[in-house]
Amino acid sequence: MQALIEQVLNELRGAWRFRRYALAVAWGVCLFGWFVVYAIPDTYQSSARVNVDTRTALRNVVDGLVVNIDVESQLNLVRQSLLGRANLEKVAQQVGLDVTARTGPEREALLNSIMARIEIALEPPMTRDPRIPNTLFRITFTDQNRQTALKVVDTLLNSFVEDTIGSDRNGTASAQRFLREQLTEYGRRLADAESQLAEFKKKNVGLVPGDEGGYFARLTTEMQEVKRLQGQLAVANSRRLELQRQLRGETPFVPPAEGGSGGRSTGASAGPQDTAARIQETQSRLDDLLLKYTERHPEVIATKETLEALKTRQKEELAALRRGDPGAAAVANASSNPVYQSIQTTLNAADVEIAALRSQLADHQRNEGELRRLVDTAPEVEAEYARLTRDYTVTRTQYNNLLERLEKARLSGDAEQTGVVKFNIVDPPSAGFSPIFPNRPLFLFAVLVVGVGAGCGVAYVMHMMRPVFATSRSLSDLTGLPVLGTVTRSWVEKYRAQLRSGLLRYSIASALLFVVFIVVVVVQQPGSRLLRQMLG
Repeated sequence: MQALIEQVLNELRGAWRFRRYALAVAWGVCLFGWFVVYAIPDTYQSSARVNVDTRTALRNVVDGLVVNIDVESQLNLVRQSLLGRANLEKVAQQVGLDVTARTGPEREALLNSIMARIEIALEPPMTRDPRIPNTLFRITFTDQNRQTALKVVDTLLNSFVEDTIGSDRNGTASAQRFLREQLTEYGRRLADAESQLAEFKKKNVGLVPGDEGGYFARLTTEMQEVKRLQGQLAVANSRRLELQRQLRGETPFVPPAEGGSGGRSTGASAGPQDTAARIQETQSRLDDLLLKYTERHPEVIATKETLEALKTRQKEELAALRRGDPGAAAVANASSNPVYQSIQTTLNAADVEIAALRSQLADHQRNEGELRRLVDTAPEVEAEYARLTRDYTVTRTQYNNLLERLEKARLSGDAEQTGVVKFNIVDPPSAGFSPIFPNRPLFLFAVLVVGVGAGCGVAYVMHMMRPVFATSRSLSDLTGLPVLGTVTRSWVEKYRAQLRSGLLRYSIASALLFVVFIVVVVVQQPGSRLLRQMLG
């Protein structure tokens, strides 16, 4: 650490030898830098703030009834138009900035310069309700002349307010005119579309799609119905065949029970039950006779013949009952068979159902056939009808939208005349008496620092170019050889007197530099103005 400090001190002693050069460089850099800073023109800034209040009582009343104007978008549009070439030329003429611009390139450069120095922006939001739109605008302009900056901001502020209101009114009037023209055109289109659609329906009665759908939807429906009815008809036929089979296995009438009250014992009026009793009696009698006589006995032969006749009669009576002969049933005193009657009723219902299904199937098959015959015509008719309907629907929807917008535009125009948007000038155009640029005291001090630093740098560079050894130790360290001795300076008193005199002159020159810096800072504003006037 001690060696490092000693090395630094040696470097400083070496650079100190060139202090006069360092002071000269510092003086030169400072004088030139201060001259440049004085020559920089002043820049003044003028600004104004205006608030666009859209939260008026009328806005709340007509909300939803008029066209909702996006005020922020409208203001941004006006802000862009203010920076347009036409408006900038008007500002330059009103303020008098175009006096020096005589040629086309000069005028273009002037407009670009004005545009670059204008700033129209929203004020950064501070503490406010986030539901309220930020419509506080700040208009600023910078110029070398304070009065010019004020005039430009005042002109821009007036244009901002007037153009916003005027653009709304002109825009509303233009919108209404455009809507009326479009409404007339769409009204004519709507009438033509209605006429074409009505004429088409007259020419293609029965082919125009209805609530049941289009051609292919109807054909698909009919085909599905035919398949469904065919399936139901097949099931009904199978059920009828089964009922007929069951009916054939049942008799219409049930013979009375043996010994019942309805039975008859003798005569032609005897029924199947009497015949069976007689057959039983005859069979018993034949058995008794065979016990007594042979089969060839006349009485036995007669009894056999009587038995065969009774059996034949019984078969005839049973056959008549199976056929459902009422006379036979009455003679036999037989009752209706409930199973037979139930099957017959079900069979009759099945016959009715089959007849209905066949009728429905025939109707749907006929409809399917008619639709299949129209396979080359109906799709084209439907396509044309769909096109006409689509054109009519689009035209009618657009016509209704235009009509609604026209009514809103009319109401919006009336509302704008009353005043939906209110402009409040928060801060009128103003400019400070001190320029915003340059900050001369800071620049002058920076020049001083740069000058002193440049001087020190020159002294150190010259030391590096012409080095010396301040001590015998540094010489020994550098060469690696032992130093046998040193020779002191003679005339010490005379040298010290010269050193004091040189230091005094150097201190006075250095102090004078700082005095000049203070004077330059104090008179910077009038001095800068005087210098710029001299430079023209």
